[in-house]
Amino acid sequence: MNAPLAERLRPRSLEDYIGQEHLVGPDGVIRKMIESGRVSSFILWGPPGVGKTTLAKIIANTVNVPYYTLSAVTSGVKDVREVIDRCRRDVQSMFTQGRPILFIDEIHRFNKGQQDSLLGAVESGIVTLIGATTENPSFEVIRPLLSRAQVYTLRSLEEPQLQQLLDRALERDEVLKSHGADVEETSALFRFAGGDARKLLNILDLLEQSTPQGEKIIINDKLVIDRLQENPAAYDKNGEMHYDIISAFIKSVRGSDPDAAIYWLARMITGGEDAVFIARRLMILASEDIGLANPNALLLANATFDAVHKIGFPEARIPLAECTIYLALSPKSNSAYMALDAAMELVAKTGDQPVPLHLRNSPTSLMKELGYGRDYKYAHDYPGNFVIQQYMPDALGHKTLWQPCDNQAEMRSAALQNSRWNPKPDDTNVPK
Repeated sequence: MNAPLAERLRPRSLEDYIGQEHLVGPDGVIRKMIESGRVSSFILWGPPGVGKTTLAKIIANTVNVPYYTLSAVTSGVKDVREVIDRCRRDVQSMFTQGRPILFIDEIHRFNKGQQDSLLGAVESGIVTLIGATTENPSFEVIRPLLSRAQVYTLRSLEEPQLQQLLDRALERDEVLKSHGADVEETSALFRFAGGDARKLLNILDLLEQSTPQGEKIIINDKLVIDRLQENPAAYDKNGEMHYDIISAFIKSVRGSDPDAAIYWLARMITGGEDAVFIARRLMILASEDIGLANPNALLLANATFDAVHKIGFPEARIPLAECTIYLALSPKSNSAYMALDAAMELVAKTGDQPVPLHLRNSPTSLMKELGYGRDYKYAHDYPGNFVIQQYMPDALGHKTLWQPCDNQAEMRSAALQNSRWNPKPDDTNVPK
């Protein structure tokens, strides 16, 4: 009974697994792999506590092949090579029915050299790789390895799934049953869990451990909030505080308050937040909230991301601070973000409209005969390198999707666009 509740309730089969129906439901690709006994290399990408490690263990329990596991936090190249050597011997053994599986938890923490050491074994079929990561594999996994492993995205648990998990804990766990645990309210419990199954079970663990033996546990919002406030160290940087502080950081930068922004940055740094995570959020901020008002913001954010990768903490705090203050002081615009949303909404409403003939590519004589590229006006042949012609699908006409925000850069661009597309009567659009 000393094991944490999350471990005591860890599912051992797909029938007990909660969530990720798109992957393990009746038509899910991972369910089909498990049922067939033929597992190909893949990477599980998703937030903490959504079942990545559990899914790997279910595969280990189900598929009749040798199974090895490494943690990227504690393993180096030497450990990887030793496991691969064991896998190679397994493959050569007449008793092995299939390729061994190597599960690597937190694979994003492997550096390039460590990831390179996996390539040959994965490519030659010595091992089937299953990786788990909370970080975007496009950034954290080297391209050659990524091309040899499918990426499957896991989603945060929604309220019905959290309720199912809560019901299971109350029904199956003997420790909770010994307290006669009952539920009055779940709002605070589910809010603090934040879609994380492990976090929900850890909160239940905390409630049980802080309740005298034999005393009944009545789970309600007040109890959850009171107990969590009394135990602020019970949750790490992946917990509720993580999401609240990054939210405050983003909103402070967006709201042009450099003092608040640098304060929240300091809170994240002292709390042990991942520098790369912060740098990635700054890149998103530069695109989403500053955008065309100051295109240099994205250049600086990208340089910060690169610098953080190269130097790491503690020095990485300096470019993070520089970029944070720069973005907070910068003029703001979300016009590009909003324009794309408007365009995607238009695409959803109007479907796949054909490209106008004069804009189509015409590499063959048949295409030219069919009118592809005919009557296209080459902008550089006209005054100001601009000429009025139809660029959107014919059925849509000229839709205005970009709405400039009130800043000098976009006001100048908007004025130029207006003069181009709404010329004065004496303006001409004839070739130079």
